[in-house]
Amino acid sequence: MTYFPYQSALIVGAGSGISASLARQLSGLGVKVGLAARNIEKLQTLSEETGARAFTADVSQPASVGSLFDEVAAAIGGPEVVIFNASARLRGPLAELDPAEVGKAIATTAMGGFLVVQQAAQRMIPQRHGAILITGASASVKGFAQSAPFAMGKFALRGLAQSAARELGPMGIHVAHFVIDGAVRSQTRPDRADKPDATLLPDAIAHTYLDVLRQHRSAWSLEVEVRPWTENF
Repeated sequence: MTYFPYQSALIVGAGSGISASLARQLSGLGVKVGLAARNIEKLQTLSEETGARAFTADVSQPASVGSLFDEVAAAIGGPEVVIFNASARLRGPLAELDPAEVGKAIATTAMGGFLVVQQAAQRMIPQRHGAILITGASASVKGFAQSAPFAMGKFALRGLAQSAARELGPMGIHVAHFVIDGAVRSQTRPDRADKPDATLLPDAIAHTYLDVLRQHRSAWSLEVEVRPWTENF
C-alpha cells in the first residue's frame, strides 16, 4: 500500500461529487473516513461502498459541530484530516434578496467553515500534526451577478484559510484552500460530446487533494486552483 501520512479523515458537507471521490480514494489508502451532512440518508450507499461512518451535523450551529467532532473521535479517532465542503447557494437580484436568508447562507458557508476549522485546530494543536482542507470555488476570488451571498461566504472561507495556514502551519498543521474554478462533472452535468473534459472530473479533483496531503512540510501549498483546460481565466 502506498504510504500516506494520515490515518483518519472527516469530510464535512459530504455528498456526491468531490466528497464521494475523496471518500473512495481515502478509504482505498486505508484511511478511516467519516462523512458529515445534515441528511445522512443520502450517504448510505457511499458509506456501504467505502466503509465510511456517517454523522449528522448542522455546521451553522456551534454545539452541533462540537458534538460531531466528539462522535468522530470516538468512532474513528482523530480526525487527522478535516475537509470542509459545506456551502449554501442563494441566488437572486441583490435588491430583492431576503436578509434573513442571506444570513442563513453565510452561516453555513462562512461561519460553518470557522466552526469546523476551530474544532479541528483544538484537536490537532496538541498533536502538532494534521491537515485542514477547505473547498472554494470561482466565487472565492470573483463575484458574479445575482450570486452575492455565495461569493460573500466563499471569500470569507478564503480569508479563513489564509489566516489559519499562517497561524497553524508553524504548529505542524497543513491548511490549504482549493479554488474549484469551473463546473464539476456529474450525471446531471455531463461533458458535451464536442467538448471533452470541459468540466472538472471529481476523481481528478480528489487526486489533487491527496497530492497536497502528501506534500513535505518544507513545500506546503496554501492555495491550489484547479480548472478544466477549456476554462477561460
